[in-house]
Amino acid sequence: MSARIERVVTSGTFSLDGGTWDVDNNVWLVGDDNEVLVIDPAHDAGPIRDAVGDRRVTAIVCTHGHDDHIGAARDLAESTKAPVWLHPADRMLWDVVHPDAAPDADLADGQEFPVGDVTLTAVHTPGHSPGGVCLSAPDLGAVFSGDTLFAGGPGATGRSFSDFGTIIDSIRDRLLTLPPETVVHTGHGDTTTVGAERPHLQEWIGRGH
Repeated sequence: MSARIERVVTSGTFSLDGGTWDVDNNVWLVGDDNEVLVIDPAHDAGPIRDAVGDRRVTAIVCTHGHDDHIGAARDLAESTKAPVWLHPADRMLWDVVHPDAAPDADLADGQEFPVGDVTLTAVHTPGHSPGGVCLSAPDLGAVFSGDTLFAGGPGATGRSFSDFGTIIDSIRDRLLTLPPETVVHTGHGDTTTVGAERPHLQEWIGRGH
């Protein structure tokens, strides 16, 4: 199999509900020597373009609409001529960052993205935001979880447009059902596996209430 996963880390800020925090984001590239899909174009398009090189970008997929995950989306789209995909339930978040330019296409549950010799499938996982989406890549033994699931538990749900019960449902029903060896490539920080996180579900539920 020639397809591979690459990570670019970009740094900047995340702002919501009047607060701003410094964050490092994982930008994931999936593809081969000829074409690549970009997940979560965060902060700065320059390092992402450098990692892409002369490959064709097939799509730019945003797992959700928080500003740190979509900040470089339009810049990257313009330079690569690739479409930006976002779930329409997060459009209100997008419009704060890019009021003059809409996403190019609406993400939906089950949407498939072929790249190289693999296919990624969108899995709608609301909770961190209404339009939160993960990308499952069974051929690579991987899932790209955005801010839905991290090493150590669910993404944050204490801010606008988020809901703890909803994110727990998404994780339990859509992510923890994947094979335990599936590597979880997160939006921030270290990777984990489905098997490493699954035993802690009840602990998270208890913590959340």
